Amino acid sequence: MGESLGGAARTSRIIIYTESTRRSALPRRWKRALRIASGPSENCLAQHKNLLYFGDNLEILRRHVADESVDLIYLDPPFNSNASYNILFKEKSGEESAAQITAFEDTWHWGRESAEAYHDLVTAGPRKLGDLLQALVTFLGHNDMMAYLVMMAARLVELRRTLKTTGSLFLHCDPTASHYLKLVLDSIFGPLYFRNEIIWKRTSGRKGVSQYGRVHDVIFFYTRTSNSVWNPPAIAQDETTVRGHDVMKDSDGRPYRVSDLSGGGQGPPRTFNGTEISPPVGRHWMFDQKGIDRLLVEGRVIFSAKGTPRLKTYLDQLPGTAVHDVWTDIEPINAAAQERLGYPTQKPEALLERIIRASSRENDVVLDPFCGCGTAIAVAERLKRRWIGIDVTYLAINLVQRRLRDTFGKHLSPYEIHGAPKDIAGAVALKNLDPYQFEWWAVDLVDARPGRDRRKGADSGVDGYINFFDDKSGQAKRLVVQVKSGHTGPHHVRDLKGVMEREKAAIGALITLEDPTGPMTREAAAAGFYEPPELPGRYPRVQIRTVAELLEGKKLEYPQFYVDTFKRAERKTKHQQPSLLEDEPF
Repeated sequence: MGESLGGAARTSRIIIYTESTRRSALPRRWKRALRIASGPSENCLAQHKNLLYFGDNLEILRRHVADESVDLIYLDPPFNSNASYNILFKEKSGEESAAQITAFEDTWHWGRESAEAYHDLVTAGPRKLGDLLQALVTFLGHNDMMAYLVMMAARLVELRRTLKTTGSLFLHCDPTASHYLKLVLDSIFGPLYFRNEIIWKRTSGRKGVSQYGRVHDVIFFYTRTSNSVWNPPAIAQDETTVRGHDVMKDSDGRPYRVSDLSGGGQGPPRTFNGTEISPPVGRHWMFDQKGIDRLLVEGRVIFSAKGTPRLKTYLDQLPGTAVHDVWTDIEPINAAAQERLGYPTQKPEALLERIIRASSRENDVVLDPFCGCGTAIAVAERLKRRWIGIDVTYLAINLVQRRLRDTFGKHLSPYEIHGAPKDIAGAVALKNLDPYQFEWWAVDLVDARPGRDRRKGADSGVDGYINFFDDKSGQAKRLVVQVKSGHTGPHHVRDLKGVMEREKAAIGALITLEDPTGPMTREAAAAGFYEPPELPGRYPRVQIRTVAELLEGKKLEYPQFYVDTFKRAERKTKHQQPSLLEDEPF
């Protein structure tokens, strides 16, 4: 399962167009989406500002990412595993919370819009890709897998366009669809520019009942041309990688190995600490006298029990072991990992660090079009690369921002967010396009944690909440948040009071698009005030905030001690695979 927290507009029509394409030719709902996702005309990357986009990555790539402007692309798209993935939230104690939100449903379906996307690619896309897709639909039929491949093909065409001639692309997937994706990549990049199929052993705990355990992911490595950036990675030597030598440690714990100081072929004696010593018969000392003197000063010559000089080499001075295309040295994120942030399909930073170091340089641009929880973005930031992140869910955008803030603090490079509403018109457009994204965005405006998953049952009435502390008991108080995007009245305030009583919440907040009516304001005022037992001041028990007020900077009122919404990032300077190949009627 890919890291992305959103499936990138699974039912959107794929439109292949050039700069001259008229907006009137676009479907109505994409005009709405483009109004939301429209960004500035200036080139932010040229101004050394990193970019985080909320919206469909296909449209953002076409509208906002220039030709040959990206040095490295890493994408970890959904794998079409037909699973629902939840974000698990953390309490301040680090324990799992009962609250969780469906981040995305990793399912793709063949239907009218998939058929239209297929038609657009075959008739207007690259010729070899069109030929391949026609062959695949003949073989696979009109099913979920074909819908997935069409979605990926359209995006890979755009991603190749954005790559510089020295650029590289790494596509992270699993064996569910890797064999088909390899064909798609070959048709777009050309077989000549296939570099590696990297096998990453992501787990060792899977036992197959009637088959071998599935423990690996696949990472395809392609380049735009034969002139790509390549910094050969190496694994540092340690006690487990040094073979044929005894490994010892200095008094400070620094490991070293001892090896022969002589080589084949007779040579003259050398002086060691004032004593002339001849090499063994038929051998020579591998260093001249200046070299021997330097090694003695550095403390890198030791003597055996018989007085034979031996060479002492610290393991951290050895050249690293070359990295090949099977990676077993990078552990997955486990439940106790310090970098684990509590959401699905998170990849270890070490994996992204190896890729980014190998195929980019400082100040190069790294693009992740399915940025999800932001691992590639965080590593790019740490390694002094510029970056572009894109995701289709506002949950992901929220999480990436928090991860960057918690990890880098005041050392975080400047970045801009595009696609999130900045005014009432944008908020209304987002509400009309996707009410859930609007709700998550509104909850984020007050820095609250999303509430329980409304997609899985009845509405609990809690769209978000904030835990706060106002006494020495260590017991958190709760502020519950409701979001209303339609017409509102005093009954909504009464409903909120009922939710507050049920949830034992000290304070309730109602976020509305429309201005509250007079009866609503009076109903809220009748709830009185909350007075902290050990802090001065008092706070309205029911607070109404409009989206316009929040966009202008107005805040909720509550005692503000430390609030832990998501598990903080470490501070630094699947489900069973269903059948995907059954034809679906169209």
